[in-house]
Amino acid sequence: MVRSGEPDKEEANERMNSVYPLVNALHSIYMDDPAFNESVESGVLYSTVLPGSGNIIAGKAVLIRNFVDDIGQAYIMDVGIKAALGSNPSSTTDWKGDRPSTRMGSIAMLRDNFIKAKTMQRLLDTGKKIIEKEVEPLTEVIIEILSNKNKLMVHLHKEDDVMVLIQLAKEFGIKVVANHCMDVHRESVFTVLKAASIPIVYGPMDSFSYKVELKHENWTNVDNLLKSGAKFSLMSDHPVILQRNMIYIPRHLLRFGLSKADAISKIIKEAAEIIWVRQLGQIKQGFKASIIVWNGDPFSLSSYPILVIAEGRTAYRE
Repeated sequence: MVRSGEPDKEEANERMNSVYPLVNALHSIYMDDPAFNESVESGVLYSTVLPGSGNIIAGKAVLIRNFVDDIGQAYIMDVGIKAALGSNPSSTTDWKGDRPSTRMGSIAMLRDNFIKAKTMQRLLDTGKKIIEKEVEPLTEVIIEILSNKNKLMVHLHKEDDVMVLIQLAKEFGIKVVANHCMDVHRESVFTVLKAASIPIVYGPMDSFSYKVELKHENWTNVDNLLKSGAKFSLMSDHPVILQRNMIYIPRHLLRFGLSKADAISKIIKEAAEIIWVRQLGQIKQGFKASIIVWNGDPFSLSSYPILVIAEGRTAYRE
């Protein structure tokens, strides 16, 4: 949604309203972005694309193929609805619509929409007729989350925002995935996420700590994440970390004792499991034949992909 070579075409955040889950990330993707080809040549065949974190409820996240020509061929599945905690939604008061000026205001607006949707869901479940008007499309999206037909992909960094996320998940009985968590620096907080069965898409590691929310960010925090046993995968947050460089990120996990196979799994198998996608992320019967052949150890700086097979077809050959 932030396209290579087109700095004036950034479309990660829709500025119309702070709560607008009808926005679909797929509709702001152009597949002629050169970054897609660069990713494929580097052995990265799929992307989970989410709207930005300037809004409280930002819209639909999608899983796409990197190796095709248009979004019709690229689309695989919906991944969830993007939401954001922390300071980002309250830093966009100059955008259109009703917007919070504080973190507590952001949470209040999120809860307001979920409470209204829960009331509507209760009326629908009891068979009562909705007289005044039909259920609004925005409310329908939130009802799908309340019914666990969809999950909430939640941007956050700070430990206290983790606690807010856990409270919201309990209050509304919803499935959530914590995105980023880069300022979480205590093992106990990761352990609480594990106890709440909340998986983490962690990262972007190797990025600059450009705001106050990241003052405790350090690459060694991942040691506490590993010790906690919480389920997690790694993100690039492209273009923060270029997706083509995704293979370099798991090297940090080797420093804390993870095997090479388990480290690579954090960007393949476990990433697929966290976003609920089947038939991807493993080489086994019944799965898509998406396979990367390297000229050597992927963790060696001199190594590179020499053959990229995307769902049974050659997408790149050295």
